[in-house]
Amino acid sequence: MNPLPPIVILGAVALLASPAAAQTAETKPASDAPAVTASPKAPRDASASVEGGEVRYFVHGDLTSGKTPVLVLHGAFMSSDAMNPLTELITDRPLIVIDQRGHGRTGDLPGPITYQTLADDAAAVLADAGVPQADVVGYSMGAGAALQLALRHPERVKHLVLASVSFNEAGNLPGFSEMMDQITPQVFAGSVMEAEFKRLAPDPDAFPSVVNKIKVMDRGQDWPAEQIRALTSPTFIIIGDHDIVRPEHAVELYRLRGGGDTARASQPFLMEPPPARLAILPSSSHVEVFGDPGLLAAMILPFLDDQTRPPPPGFF
Repeated sequence: MNPLPPIVILGAVALLASPAAAQTAETKPASDAPAVTASPKAPRDASASVEGGEVRYFVHGDLTSGKTPVLVLHGAFMSSDAMNPLTELITDRPLIVIDQRGHGRTGDLPGPITYQTLADDAAAVLADAGVPQADVVGYSMGAGAALQLALRHPERVKHLVLASVSFNEAGNLPGFSEMMDQITPQVFAGSVMEAEFKRLAPDPDAFPSVVNKIKVMDRGQDWPAEQIRALTSPTFIIIGDHDIVRPEHAVELYRLRGGGDTARASQPFLMEPPPARLAILPSSSHVEVFGDPGLLAAMILPFLDDQTRPPPPGFF
């Protein structure tokens, strides 16, 4: 069997859910972020009617608590389960975690998988859950869906966290599209991604269909910069320094969202929360962006609370 192309591995954060990957993760240095005890209460399982069928989602916590819920959107070839290392650290607010179409317990639905359709699915989930507005955290494919959710349904998005996403094909490393063209269902034979799909999907035999839909998702992707600039949701952009998303592109997205303002940057302290934040994680590939969930939670939660960093002690 031929090895998986590198780009397939980049989308395979679901590997983190496997026992072998868990053992490997134990050898990595732990984050300095404080440990947070996860809530033991089981999530509520629900489904929302969307174009072509039903999308499964899971609610953690009390949606009537008065706290803004966090909507979590996973990446390609993943499921809601793969986001557990991060979502288990978000215990102070309700969560909605989706198995996006083509993935997890939702499985394959009729028609193509597009970022626009994923965004409309997410809006349908929020409506089904009775949530008028949420903070949205998306990774990779899920970040593309999150950005499209903000563009298509801006009233639904309060804060926007975009991890490892581009808004046009030029934002990815050269050769990305060509590498995606080489993907076939056969290269996944025996992989964790295929096994997880078959374990969770209503139709385990639909995996080849999903692979062929995902491989063409990014073709022709070019979302208008002016529409992105016009968004009002505070935005946090996160990539790895060895991501498939080019650092220059992440900076471009950061500036479109209001980051890098000269007047604000010239202040010794931020007097108010900035409209955009940017994190480029060192020694991190596309997958390793999610390699330290504690670090991510330590960055994301203050952003969702509109907190700025404390001044360094002893400077003034």
